[in-house]
Amino acid sequence: HFLFAAVMMLFTTVAFAQATITGKVIDADMNSPLPGANVIVKGTTNGATTDFDGNFTITANATSGEIIISYVGFATKVVKFNGDTNLGTITLEIDSSLEEVIVVGTGVIDIAESRETPVAVSTVKGKDIQLKIAGNAEFTESMKNTPSIYVSNQAGGFGDSQLFLRGFNDTNTAFLLNGQPINSVEDGRLFWSNWAGMADVANAVQVQRGLGSSKLAISSVGGTVNIVSKTTEQREGGFVRFMGGNDSFVKGTVSYNSGVNDKGWAYSVLVDHWQAHRKYSIGTAGQGQNYLFSVGYKPNERNTFNFLLTGAPQWHDQNFSTDIEDYERYGEKYNPNTGFKDGERFTERRNYYHKPVANLNWDWDIKDNLDLSTVLYASWGRGGGTGMLGSSSNRVRLDSNGQVDFDQIVENNQAAADSNGYAGFSDAFVRRASVNNHNWYGLLSNLNIESGENWSFNVGFDGRLYKGDHWRQINDLMGLDGFVDNFRTDRPDDYVFTTTFEANPWAALFNTADESERTQFDYTENINYIGGFGQAEYATEKFSVFVQGALSTQSFQRTGRFTGRTVNGVDGLGESEKVNKTGYQIKGGAAYNLNDEHTVFANVGTFSRQPFLDNIFADIRNSNALVEPEIDNEEIIGYEAGYRFKNETFRFNFDVYRTEWGNRFLTFGTQLPNSEFGLYRFTDVTQLHQGVEFDFEYRPLIGGFRLRGYGSIGNWKYEGTTPYTLQNDDTGVFIETDGEVELTDVKVGNAPQTSFGVGVVFDITKGLSFDMDYNIYTDLYEFVDVEEAVQDALDGRVYESEKLPAYALADAGLTYRFSLGDNPLTFRANVYNLFNTPYINQTDNFGTFLGIGRTFNASLRYNF
Repeated sequence: HFLFAAVMMLFTTVAFAQATITGKVIDADMNSPLPGANVIVKGTTNGATTDFDGNFTITANATSGEIIISYVGFATKVVKFNGDTNLGTITLEIDSSLEEVIVVGTGVIDIAESRETPVAVSTVKGKDIQLKIAGNAEFTESMKNTPSIYVSNQAGGFGDSQLFLRGFNDTNTAFLLNGQPINSVEDGRLFWSNWAGMADVANAVQVQRGLGSSKLAISSVGGTVNIVSKTTEQREGGFVRFMGGNDSFVKGTVSYNSGVNDKGWAYSVLVDHWQAHRKYSIGTAGQGQNYLFSVGYKPNERNTFNFLLTGAPQWHDQNFSTDIEDYERYGEKYNPNTGFKDGERFTERRNYYHKPVANLNWDWDIKDNLDLSTVLYASWGRGGGTGMLGSSSNRVRLDSNGQVDFDQIVENNQAAADSNGYAGFSDAFVRRASVNNHNWYGLLSNLNIESGENWSFNVGFDGRLYKGDHWRQINDLMGLDGFVDNFRTDRPDDYVFTTTFEANPWAALFNTADESERTQFDYTENINYIGGFGQAEYATEKFSVFVQGALSTQSFQRTGRFTGRTVNGVDGLGESEKVNKTGYQIKGGAAYNLNDEHTVFANVGTFSRQPFLDNIFADIRNSNALVEPEIDNEEIIGYEAGYRFKNETFRFNFDVYRTEWGNRFLTFGTQLPNSEFGLYRFTDVTQLHQGVEFDFEYRPLIGGFRLRGYGSIGNWKYEGTTPYTLQNDDTGVFIETDGEVELTDVKVGNAPQTSFGVGVVFDITKGLSFDMDYNIYTDLYEFVDVEEAVQDALDGRVYESEKLPAYALADAGLTYRFSLGDNPLTFRANVYNLFNTPYINQTDNFGTFLGIGRTFNASLRYNF
C-alpha cells in the first residue's frame, strides 16, 4: 500500500508540474495576425507555431517560466508565464536588424550584421521611413538622424537634395539597392529624384560609414549605404493610403500581397501617384508615380527565386543657387528660373526621368555550410533636363519680382523671325532638353562557405555593362516655327529644327529625337566593368578577425556622331581610344568581445579607385581627346576604431576615424567675364577627413518612451599644393594651363563638421504616440570659391574658407492607430522645420542655397 501511494503521488506531482499557455500573436503596425510565428518554451525544444489567425497553445513541463516568440522580420519577444496562462494578444514590432528583413539576396546584400567584426554602422527601419518620409520629404532625410550624415535639402525641386557622409558627397559614397550599385557610372552622382519611390518600398536602410562591410570594389570613400527594398511578402494583405501636404501636395498609394500559395508562388504589387504645384520655393512644381511588382517562387527548401521591377517616373521644376542679395530683395522663396508664359507658370529648368530597375535573385542553399546568392539586374534610364538655348540677351527678367518674362521672350523671338517664322542661335531663345538615356546590365554572385565552427569564406564576381547616349533636342520653340542652329560643322548654316519633344518621363520612353533632330552634341559612352572579390573571417566567442580584397578593371570609350569643336587636334567623330583602368581594395580588421555587453574593434583599408569617365576626356561633349596628362587612380587609405555597448535597454556606439584621399581630381564651374561658362580642373588634390562620432538609444522595458541621440565632431581639410587649368567650356579654349594653388588647411565645405541630434518617442496612450527630432549643425563652411582661391595664390596668400552660420532644426510627428472593424487604420502627421528656422544650407560657385522653411503632411492608411 505504501509503494502504491508513493507511485500515485509521483504521477500526481508530474501531472501538476505542467502549464498550458495560450495567446494570439499580431503585427503591431498592421494589427493583423501573424500565422506561422514560432513559440518555444525557453531552455527547451518544446515548441509550437501560430495558426492562420495567430493563435497558439503550448504545454510547458513546468509551472512557471518564459516562452520565446519569434517571426522573420520582427523583434523576438520573451514573455513570462505562471501556471495555466492566457497571455491574450501579443504584439511583435518590426526588427531593426537588417538580417531579419532580408528574405532574398542574402549573400549579395552586404549588411554589417552578417560579419562578426563590426564597422561604424546605423540602421534605419522601414517602419520609420514610411511614417516620416513617404510624402513631400526627401528620401535622403530618412538618414539624417545618424552620425556624420548631412542632408542638404536646399530649396530646390522634388528630389534635388544631396547627401554627405563624413564630409564626402554622394558622388563619393557608394549606394546599393539590394546589392546592386546605383551611383551613376559616368560621374558617380546620385540623382535622388529617380529614387523617390524608395520611401514607399524600403524595408530598411543601413548606413555603413567609412570602410564598411561591402566586398565590392566600389567607389566608396565616405561609406556605403545599403537600401533593402521590399520583395515578395509572405503574408496576404495590403494597404491603401491617402496623403496631403503644404502647397497642394497630394499622394495616393495602393499595395497588395497575395501571400504564398501551396505551390510556393507569391506576388506583391504597389502603385502610387503624387503631385504638387510647388515644393517650397516658387516655380518648383512636380508630379510623379511609383510602382513595384515582385514575384517570388520557392520550389523547395534549397532554392528561392524572386523577380523585382520598380521605378519612379517623375518631372519636377528646379531652383538653383543665387546671390544672397536676390533673396533679400525678392524673398526666401525666390527662384530665378521661373516666370509665366501665356498666363501659366513656366520654367527654364525642368528635370524629367524614368529609370525602371529590374533584378532577378536566386538563393541556392547547396548544402549545409555552403550557399550561393546571385542577382542579375538591369536599368533603363530615359529622360533629361531642360535649359535655354540661343541668345542670352533675349533672357528678359521682370524687375518687380525678379522672374523671367517668357511672354516677352516669345515676342522678341517672333520679331527676329524671318517670313517662315524661323530665327537663329544669335537672335532667338528657345528651350532645349539635354537627354541622358542609358542601358545598364549587371551580374553579381557570391559563394558563402562556412568551414568548421570558426571560419567563413566568401568569393564572388561582379560584372557590369553600361551604355549612355547623350544629345540635345528642342523642347519648346518659344513662339517660333523653326530654330536655325548650325553648331554641327557638316550641316548647312540654315539648318532648321521644327520638331519639339516633351519634357515628360513617359514620353521619353518612346518619343525622342533621331540623329537629324539633335543639336549641340550627340555621343555615346561605353563603360564595362569586371571585378572579383573575396573575404575570410575567423571568429570565436571572444575574438574575430577578417581580411577582404577586391580587384576590378574598367574600360572607357566615347563614340561621337558629330562634332562642333576640336580639342588638342582631336575631333569628336567615331570611336575614341579605349582606356582601361585597374582598381583594387584591401581591408582588414579585428574585434574583441570583453563580455556579452562590451566590444572593441579596429579596421584599416586602402583603395585605388579608377577615375570617372567624365574626368578622362578633355571635353566629353564634343571631342574624343583625352585629358593631358592622363588621369591616374585616386588613392584612399582609411583607419577606424570603435567601442560597442549593448544590454536589454541601452546601446552606445563610439567611433574614431581618419580618411586620407590623395590624387583627387576636381572640377569647378565658374562664370567668365563675357557671360560664358568656364571650367576649372584641379589635379592631385589631397583631402584629410578625421573625427569622432557616437550614437545611443535607450528603450526601457517598462515605460512609454524611447530616447536616442548622436554626435559627430570632424576636422575635414585640404592638404598640399595642386595644379589647375581653366578652360572656356563654351569655346573649348584653355585660358590657363599651368596654374598652382596652395590649399593646405583649407576647410572642406558644404557639410557641417560638427553636428548633434536627439530624438524621442512618447506613447501617450494606447495607439497614440508623439515623436520629435532636434538637430544642431555647426562648423559649416562655404564651397571653395575657386576664383578667390586662385587670386589668393597669385597674391601669395592661402585661401581661407568662410564659415557659414550655425543652425538647428526640429521635426515633429504624431501617430494614431485605431481600428475599423477588424482592420487597422493609421493616421500620421509630420511637421518639418517646426519653428520655421531660416538658414543657409550650402553655397556653390554661383551663389547661395537657402534651406526649406516649415512644411507638413498628413496621411491616413488602411490595412487589410
